[in-house]
Amino acid sequence: MNRLAVYCGSATPEDPRYVALAREVGEILARRGIGVVYGGGKLGLMGALADGALTAGGEVIGVIPDAMVKAEVANLACTELRIVKTMHERKAAFTDLSDGFLTLPGGVGTMDELWEAVSWAQLGYHEKPVGLLNAFGFYDGLIEFNAHMVEVGFVRPVHQGIIIAENELGALLDKMAAYRPHTPIFRMKAEEL
Repeated sequence: MNRLAVYCGSATPEDPRYVALAREVGEILARRGIGVVYGGGKLGLMGALADGALTAGGEVIGVIPDAMVKAEVANLACTELRIVKTMHERKAAFTDLSDGFLTLPGGVGTMDELWEAVSWAQLGYHEKPVGLLNAFGFYDGLIEFNAHMVEVGFVRPVHQGIIIAENELGALLDKMAAYRPHTPIFRMKAEEL
């Protein structure tokens, strides 16, 4: 994996562990030679992620809608800052520029990006690993809900492994690097659906 799209919050939670985690993830990715593609912001976990990677000498590509640039939240220190018009263009750029997706704690926007990466993998728009860093148990409920969707039958068994979840970054990156794509819906026959 040469680059990962990293999804995370633009907020700064009161608990300092989250910002410290984002900074550490940026540093570790840079030390491993993995570039960061992210939302291009300078605030919250996003800013900490970029700062960590840049401080460690890593590549950081920010992809940000022009409305956010006008709101003065763009991180001008990025190795490269790509300004797009829409969120759809932003997410397409994340997919085009990265070899996989890594999700850190975040809010609604982070969930939107995670679920789109999962949905696109399920359909067959990409065959890249989708990692979920469950630091501090942040995603315990989401992991449980994903298992519930499989159990009920809304997620096919062949697709239940799309989300690769781990509590520790090293283990998660190892599993992502070893990821073998599943059979996407676009290649399945009607009777398999």
